[in-house]
Amino acid sequence: MPRLHTSSVVRIVLILLGTLAAQQTLAQPASFDPASPAATPIQDQAAGGMEISWEVRNRFRLFREERDFQIHVAAERNQSILAAEQALELQSDGRGWARNAVNRLCIDLGGHVSEPCTRDKIKESYLTPTEHPVTVRLTGAVPVGAVCAWSFDDGDGPRTTTLDCAEPIDFRARYGRATNATVDVTSGDDAPQRLMAQIKVRDVLIAGLGDSIASGEGNPDRAIALSDEGFCFRSYLGGAADEYYRPSRAGYKGGRACGTSGPLQTWQHYGALWLNAACHRSLYSYQTRTALALAVRYPHIAVTYLPLACTGASIPDGLLGSQRARECLSSAKCQGTVNGQIAELREALAAAKRRQPDRKLDLVLLTIGANDINFSGLVSNVIVDAPTERALFKRGGLIESVDDSRSSLVRDLPQSFGKLRAALKPLVGNDLSRVVFVSYANPALANGSAPCAGGKAGFDVHPSFNADPRRLAEVEGYVQNEFLPRLKAIALCQSGVICRDPASDSMTFVEAHQAVFADHGFCAHGGNDPEFDRACFSARGDSFVSDIVAAPEQPLVCGRPASDFRAYLPRARWIRDANDSYFTAMTYPQALPTSMQPSDIHDATWGLLSAVYGGAIHPSAEGHAAMADAALPAAEAELHLNAADASEVTGEPLAPLGRSAPTPLTPAPSSSPPTAMPQPLMPPAAIPSAPQR
Repeated sequence: MPRLHTSSVVRIVLILLGTLAAQQTLAQPASFDPASPAATPIQDQAAGGMEISWEVRNRFRLFREERDFQIHVAAERNQSILAAEQALELQSDGRGWARNAVNRLCIDLGGHVSEPCTRDKIKESYLTPTEHPVTVRLTGAVPVGAVCAWSFDDGDGPRTTTLDCAEPIDFRARYGRATNATVDVTSGDDAPQRLMAQIKVRDVLIAGLGDSIASGEGNPDRAIALSDEGFCFRSYLGGAADEYYRPSRAGYKGGRACGTSGPLQTWQHYGALWLNAACHRSLYSYQTRTALALAVRYPHIAVTYLPLACTGASIPDGLLGSQRARECLSSAKCQGTVNGQIAELREALAAAKRRQPDRKLDLVLLTIGANDINFSGLVSNVIVDAPTERALFKRGGLIESVDDSRSSLVRDLPQSFGKLRAALKPLVGNDLSRVVFVSYANPALANGSAPCAGGKAGFDVHPSFNADPRRLAEVEGYVQNEFLPRLKAIALCQSGVICRDPASDSMTFVEAHQAVFADHGFCAHGGNDPEFDRACFSARGDSFVSDIVAAPEQPLVCGRPASDFRAYLPRARWIRDANDSYFTAMTYPQALPTSMQPSDIHDATWGLLSAVYGGAIHPSAEGHAAMADAALPAAEAELHLNAADASEVTGEPLAPLGRSAPTPLTPAPSSSPPTAMPQPLMPPAAIPSAPQR
């Protein structure tokens, strides 16, 4: 019989004990008492160059599947959100990273939260999680072949398992309660080591509120697929001479010529796909990217994100009250209106508090004010140049002068903000510093502070468009010198703005992105722009074939197929122009008043609106990523995350093996709802570690 060394005996005993105790489960979460001893962190040290490291898996809880989160963990490693977005755009060949992820979320396309939501095969409450998936591993100078006897105790007795130290462990940590992790490391003849760490997941609840800049307008999660053939639109004057052709929607088999008919529902079936069509919410929005970046950078937190921003929202109509929908999935389902965002948020928080009384709203991301001064009317005033269309727009109240907008800025916006403050305070604990207000960027700058020159370049998708240089310069100056400074003063209770309690009424204000946008307005061009853009979008404004005999088969002068356009490739311009808007989203807004409903899908109204309602003069995905880079430090500071993510360990001598072992628990099923038996300890599948920031 071979002779066994003492170290071999120890190792065999540990493995046998681990076999008996394997597949242990964690008890169900209890309510969190901040004053309890479990809330006090253990002061740990490294032992022998080894550490206990842990991270929350799939910690951006909007994503149902870990693979979607890990794409961003890899892309954002040691670089900015903007750099990550540009890398992902190239990796996806300009088709965008969100095109598949949008179908794998805990919020459906109608904007409804899935309760419960099945995330990585486990049912969880989205707004009120009771536990979080955690991976624990031993890192550092771990001896080859060492054996780790793990123990996890969240207050209801230890749960144990023994594995090779190279193996990580998955378990589900209780919401609001600390778990003390202990590992006894045995390796050959080396002195055994004990390491300890405290595992406590902080779940951060973030809401996104505001208008089209907040929602991500201009960036559908799945851009429209374009046909290489032309589609006819009429102009308002009517007649064959006033017809024009632009690229059609891929897959549409109905009539493409004016005078032919086709059901709108069939046409809509081939449209762009949004996280929420009624509000044009997008995963590319700066709000989503900020919340996602927090989850990527801080492996010890989980982020529960509630996107509520809606394109077209103003403070009275959108935040405090209902508003008109931008677009609907189908005409049969179209309700025409969207509930007010404050009411939606209040209802969600009330439902959460009924299940978890200690649940609170940690942060609000907000951008609002442009629609309150009718910025879209200012844009129309700049780009709608043809006399007939200008007359129709003025009659419909769709064109705004700078003087009229200035009146709203001075008179109405401060009063509306006062009402918004009163509505937000009860939701954020009466301290509006937890509202991170991200300001707008000036969309009409390039080459530093020089305003765009104007003209038809980027706007020739519609025959009536031409960015008038004089009107453009007037609006650009008004935005830069009056609107943006006034908005800052209102948010911060400065420069004569009256707030009831400036100390608690002042919001956290973000404007750092404005400087970088000064080189990336809608008229910016660069040698690295996509080859399609350089070949097919004419600087003279003559990108499209005017001959109505040739245009149905090939609407582009460059002769290239329209399907070569890529909405998500890096560009010098971070602001979508009208051509971008049509080629990316081609939106037909259905929720219009009855008097404005077009007669058919070739109608002049559809032709005009489809060129701008998909996001003209809105940031691209790159622009939103730059805004997220600016918002992230403010969010980190308000959440006190910079110092809250330390992961330390303690090393001390191994206790005698003769101590009593914990009682094993019955293994639970591999998938269960939050109120069922918890999950066992087990080695996880191979998942890349999140970077330590």
